[in-house]
Amino acid sequence: MTHVESSSSAALDRLLGSERRPPWYRRAWLGWLALLLIGLGAGWWAWQQTQARQAAPVFVTEPLTRGNLTLTVTASGTLQPVRAVNIGSELSGTVREVLVDVNDRVRRGQVLVVLDTAKLEDQVLNARAALAAARAQVAQAEANVRESEAAAREATAQLARLQEVHRLSGGQVPSGAELDAAQASADRADAALQRARASVVSAEAAVEQARANLATHETNLSKASIRSPIDGVVLSRAVDPGNAVAASLQAVTLFTIAQDLRELKLDVNVDEADIGVVKEGQKATFTVSSHPARRYPGQVQRVAFGSTKTDNVVTYTTTLDVDNSDLSLRPGMTATASIVAVERTGVLLVPNTALRFMPQVDDASAQPTSVLARMMPRPPAAAPKSVRVDRRGGPRQIWVLQDGQPVAVSVVTGISDGRFTEVSGEGLAEGMAVIIEQRRAGAGR
Repeated sequence: MTHVESSSSAALDRLLGSERRPPWYRRAWLGWLALLLIGLGAGWWAWQQTQARQAAPVFVTEPLTRGNLTLTVTASGTLQPVRAVNIGSELSGTVREVLVDVNDRVRRGQVLVVLDTAKLEDQVLNARAALAAARAQVAQAEANVRESEAAAREATAQLARLQEVHRLSGGQVPSGAELDAAQASADRADAALQRARASVVSAEAAVEQARANLATHETNLSKASIRSPIDGVVLSRAVDPGNAVAASLQAVTLFTIAQDLRELKLDVNVDEADIGVVKEGQKATFTVSSHPARRYPGQVQRVAFGSTKTDNVVTYTTTLDVDNSDLSLRPGMTATASIVAVERTGVLLVPNTALRFMPQVDDASAQPTSVLARMMPRPPAAAPKSVRVDRRGGPRQIWVLQDGQPVAVSVVTGISDGRFTEVSGEGLAEGMAVIIEQRRAGAGR
């Protein structure tokens, strides 16, 4: 039986020939196809892992540092002399001489301007003549008094003699009419004496009036020479010889004199939002356009209670004392001042961006990972969700990186200089990694 099967197989081989194809499971292309599928699967898996790593967030951190922090208030204003005097003229007239110019140093009592004094001198002469006439009237009135006194004494003596004769004669002589006449004469003499004495008083009053009038004209004459009331420097001049000066309720300013330019004041306008931290005695620095690289020291001398409103902006005038020993500053310069309101030393500091940071939570981790699941239709992806923290009435938060994950830490904030903020609270330690920014893996800085 075995021999018959072998013969049949040999006959079949001869019929089909020696090139008969092998079974399908022995074909070589199937192996190559399997290798290709395995390679594609490995590549897909590697791509999925890369995508997962790129979807993971990257946190940018800065260490929690300890240092010093200064809160400054910035305001602008104008440099002014500590004391400046505007000099005008109380008299009307024509300017005859101008004896000083701008930048001249003057002493108290020094003559600056001289007005034409011709009319004033005439007025003084007239006043002196009027005084002399008043004094002559006094002398004449006193002479009249002396005459009236003599006449009164004589009339009184005559009346006394007649009364004595009338007594000795037993009323026979003189007659009653003669006695009455003598009495009337004595009364008239007394009245004349009183009038003479009144004339003396009136004449003396006229003398005082003439003297006062003379003093007024002499004062006006002296005021024709306008003098400096203080020691200082002439800042401005607005008069020349020949100018007419008209005195009015508001005198025209002829000169402006600053008392001492080695000491100035800086009046700055502090905003109402900052005025609460500005106090007298605080230190400050300021710059001016003429010396931009130099910071001048100053000190708050006064903080005004009265406000100034300009374009609906409320400010308060704050005055700084300024040392100008080198005379490099000039009145009228515009300055920008920085007032040191609060200083903190050795406090924990965080960047202001850390207080604004909120970690973004996306749904990348919840995405399906299998090939079949990824091929299934899905609803549109929602926008990344932000973690919201209600800060009303509670402490603020910063986020620190611990074991690769953001952790919220409650803090109490202090002052800020615009870049860094003072913080305090439990669990804070110098060197903690504070998160300031969140990025995706591979994103550029």
